[in-house]
This record gives sequence, C-alpha cells and structure tokens, in this order.
Amino acid sequence: MERLERIGPYTLRQDDALPMVGTDSGLLARFATLRRGMRVLDLGCGVWVLALLLAAREPGLTLDGIDIDHAAAALARRNLAENGLAGEILTADLRKPGWFSRGHYDLIVSNPPYFPLGTGELATRRSAAARSEVCCTLADLCRAAAPRLKTGGRFALVCRVERLTDLLLALRENDLEPKRLQLVQHRLESSPKLALVEAVRQGKPGLQAEPVLVLMCN
Repeated sequence: MERLERIGPYTLRQDDALPMVGTDSGLLARFATLRRGMRVLDLGCGVWVLALLLAAREPGLTLDGIDIDHAAAALARRNLAENGLAGEILTADLRKPGWFSRGHYDLIVSNPPYFPLGTGELATRRSAAARSEVCCTLADLCRAAAPRLKTGGRFALVCRVERLTDLLLALRENDLEPKRLQLVQHRLESSPKLALVEAVRQGKPGLQAEPVLVLMCN
C-alpha cells in the first residue's frame, strides 16, 4: 500500500512492503557536507528518502542513485520525476562494474545495512537486505564509492557504534580518510548507538570528533 509524506517542498511516495523512512536517514542528511551544485550519489538509495532530504536542505543538486531492489528503484524513479529533480537511478548490483562514471561525484552517501550477515533476528525477515549484509558489506560500499569520487570528494555514512571499527578500517583501506565523526544517543543517560562518519578521498590523516548528538534531552 502506498502512502505520501512531505519532506520540505517535496512529496515522498512510500510503499508499506518496502523499508520506510527512519531517523538514521534524517541524521545522515543533516550531517553530510553539502553545497549548492554538488553532484551526489546515493549507494543503496531505496525509494529515494535520503536524496529528498538532501534536496530539501540544499537546492540545485544533481542526485543519482543505485539500488539492487527493482521495486524500490522503480518507486525512487517516480519520486525523482514527480518532484522535478535532476538525476538518474539505476537498478544494479554495486559490487559489479559498469555503473556510473568514475571520478565524477562531489559527495557519496549511504545508509547501509547495519548487521553482519546471519546475525540477529532481522536476518530472517523480508527486510533483511536493507538491515543486514545480504547484498553488500561495509567494505563493498567503500570499494564502490572510492573510484567514483573526485579527489577531495566526500563519502558520508551512518552505522551502528559496534561497527565503527569495521567502517573506519574499510574506509582507509580504500583511500578514503575519515575526517568527521559524530556519535548519536537517544537520551542523555544512554550510551551512543549510532555513528555518523564522513571521509575524504585521498585526504590527509586527522579525524575531527564533533559534539555528541542527543535526540531527546528529557
């Protein structure tokens, strides 16, 4: 069943059978370094949630996306067209060659699967591909992102705190130097659960930790 949601000046079509809007996409859209006129690529774009959040924050972007799920990519194309945005969405496996130009993007973003394959109950649910590493790993994402970024281009992701070491290692192994880090916790008294990370292609070493983001202060 389809439903509509407003994201700033845009309308997002969602389908109950596909992964829905989550807080993590909003956090990543807020965190990523963004400037007018950027060419942006969303790895695992789903129905186009993250791209619309970025477009609402900064107009004038070119927004491309890739997703392995045919139904999600089809709905993403509708969301792109109906909102009059510039870009292209491919249905393809990002682990394979032959999609989108190399050295082309100013910013790549991804809200990737959080859990290693075979861990937790989510691995057996219909939404497993969006939540666990059925179709790609953190290392796969970094290998896909690095050659498609311009030198100095940025790659921004969100991950679970327990996967942070895996992500940082995969980034550096692919010449993506982690430059910004922000931890996210739900309440003042709770421990951080999410990490927002931005890396720069061929950047110099030096990681800046930003203040912890607390979603609910009471």
